[in-house]
Amino acid sequence: MKAKKVGALLLAAAMAVCTVPVHGMAAEEGTKTPKYIFLFIGDGMSYPQVQTTNYYLNAIADDGDEILNSESKLNMMKFPVAGSAQTYDSTSFCPDSASTATSISTGHKTYSGTINMDEKMETSYETIAEKLKKQLGYKVGILSSVNLNHATPAAFYAHQASRNSYYEIGEELIESDFDYFAGGGLKKTTGADGDKTDLYQLAEEAGYKVIKTQAEAESLTAEDGKAIVIDETLADSDAMSYDMDREEGEWGVSDYVEKGIEVLDNETGFFMMVEGGKIDWACHANDAAATITDTVAMDDAVGKAVEFYKEHPDETLILVTGDHETGGLTIGFAGTDYDTFLTNISNQKISYAKFDSDYVAAYKENKTDFDTVMADITELFGLQAPDGATESSNQADSKDVHPEGTDDKGSLVMTDYEYQKLQAAYEETMSRTGEEEEFGQEEYLLYGSYEPLTVTITHILNNKSGINFSSYAHTGLPVEVFAMGAGQDEFVGYYDNTDIYNKMAALTGVE
Repeated sequence: MKAKKVGALLLAAAMAVCTVPVHGMAAEEGTKTPKYIFLFIGDGMSYPQVQTTNYYLNAIADDGDEILNSESKLNMMKFPVAGSAQTYDSTSFCPDSASTATSISTGHKTYSGTINMDEKMETSYETIAEKLKKQLGYKVGILSSVNLNHATPAAFYAHQASRNSYYEIGEELIESDFDYFAGGGLKKTTGADGDKTDLYQLAEEAGYKVIKTQAEAESLTAEDGKAIVIDETLADSDAMSYDMDREEGEWGVSDYVEKGIEVLDNETGFFMMVEGGKIDWACHANDAAATITDTVAMDDAVGKAVEFYKEHPDETLILVTGDHETGGLTIGFAGTDYDTFLTNISNQKISYAKFDSDYVAAYKENKTDFDTVMADITELFGLQAPDGATESSNQADSKDVHPEGTDDKGSLVMTDYEYQKLQAAYEETMSRTGEEEEFGQEEYLLYGSYEPLTVTITHILNNKSGINFSSYAHTGLPVEVFAMGAGQDEFVGYYDNTDIYNKMAALTGVE
């Protein structure tokens, strides 16, 4: 039997067996109906991202203490209820953000790349946000650290066969009449060919206040009406900066959540979806440091919701989940055996994206020599060139023996092997023109579609810290579902991601 047919049968079987029915929760005695709902989605964030971040925070807090500590330092990990959701879609066990966000927002499976439409691209699905606004009169806020017409935020207001229909998604954003959008800029604002009316202009004509400076955002009030707030300091691909690249005083996700609470708060109720989108981007690039800091940034935003919950404990529900896992992140690396040295990560001062834009581009233009580049790498990532070291021929054959260069409390001095890999990556980066469309198998496994120099730096630092990535793509891991507040107990257990929608709909009574 062909592999594709086998995969289809497996998917069909999973869909038939694993979906958990939900019955009238809101009507059950003792179950409270949430009036204020926060849904946080860490794009690409599964158990490895959450656990690595928490272990890292403990490691730096312990400051070299050899006794390991796993105290829950993340707000989400302190929630009273935890469940798990599987993430497969109609295409794959390793799904994308469009289909998984569709499952979360509508309770339906669909193909990867599709937003809120069935597999025939004929029927569109109404989202939980649309239903809450139309049926219950809730105000709605959609926030993301990446583009507001990107797949995950779009899945709460748009209905498109392709997630790449950015202009059409932007039109639906405006038509949604939702109350508060905030975060990254819109993609393709004048269409794929640049010949259409600017989306921001259309938004203003539809009654939205379009805000593009932090000062204007700070002064925004509920009396201003509908608002689209675009971060003033946009970075790569018109998304917000990675949290580790933010300048002093520059707003992060938590600031937009805090402002969102201010403008959405009302007696009827509100629904706020918040995406930590650059967790996914960092994992695609295998940048563990940026993954960790953006996970912390989203958790800080969760903290703002917790503050609101404390004022309205009987009426507020907070959910924190992921759409899928990205990168195949693991706590553990073959070269360090049973050891981790997570404090090494703190030596990274800049994200892979900012290093590419601020440094690598200049290296190429100026034909910068490797020694000069190496000095920057030491300054920005902590990695040091070997001092007369020779490549070890010894192999680790037990948990008490480590390859050369890994047994000195996580030394950041590179082995000859690592140093040669870095030099080869530098040469590959310097030889590329930017016009390459395809890469050979070996090149892709080494570098993915990223700058060879940059991704090799993060790979070496990751591995010296005792963590590793197995992929530049999404994986099929289940994701966490943390819950706090009214209806929290309904999110216990192991279920399908479609049931996140089913449970929210049942709790609120929307149909």
